Amino acid sequence: MITRYVLTIVYIFLMSGLTAPTPALPVSPLQLLVCLGNPGSRYQDTRHNAGFLVAERLLACHRHQPAPWQPDNGQLFLVDIGPRQLLLLKPMTFMNSSGEAVSSVAQHVAVSPSNMLVVCDCLDLPLGRLRLRKTGSSGGQKGLASIIQELASQNIPRLRVGIGRPQSTDTDIIDYVLAPWTSAEKTTVAQVVTAAANMVALACQEGLDIAMNRCNAWSADNINAIVQGETDVDKV
Repeated sequence: MITRYVLTIVYIFLMSGLTAPTPALPVSPLQLLVCLGNPGSRYQDTRHNAGFLVAERLLACHRHQPAPWQPDNGQLFLVDIGPRQLLLLKPMTFMNSSGEAVSSVAQHVAVSPSNMLVVCDCLDLPLGRLRLRKTGSSGGQKGLASIIQELASQNIPRLRVGIGRPQSTDTDIIDYVLAPWTSAEKTTVAQVVTAAANMVALACQEGLDIAMNRCNAWSADNINAIVQGETDVDKV
């Protein structure tokens, strides 16, 4: 009797069209990606536009479309990354006013600072390194400082792309960040931009913690050492 009862329950379950629950996707709070830079062809290949380079890489690698609503001071895209969809914003203000565009989008789509990720250049990281953090100060990055001020929060995840500092102390910092990449830097820049775009995709699909662990250990020098056949990459 018990066996027949069990079989009957199974039969009813199957005939009802119900299926076993599908595994849940990894929890990722990331909703809005903000890639910083200056608009216009004059600044296109400059160090300060590292964030824009990451945006362009993502748009080249993933299906995307312009968002139905557009801010007055930015370009907003819907980007498909795996099973998830991410909003990508390129502020069209100049760098120091980036927070105005971010605030406008944040209010329209009701996204909190902790559910954003800002991609920007960083003088205090050497070229070839990335750093992902969930919170902190602007570190002197004017675009990030503007966003922190507009949103009244430092709890904004940020992915810093290292551009290094000028080798000569006589070089003005503004001139340095607004200068184009040198020919000697371009191979490393391409590696860094690709890696940064991959880290964004990882954060979107698997969460910031997993992306942080991988991102903060990444180095273009290590990658090049592996390609060249060096095994003791910890010394590179």
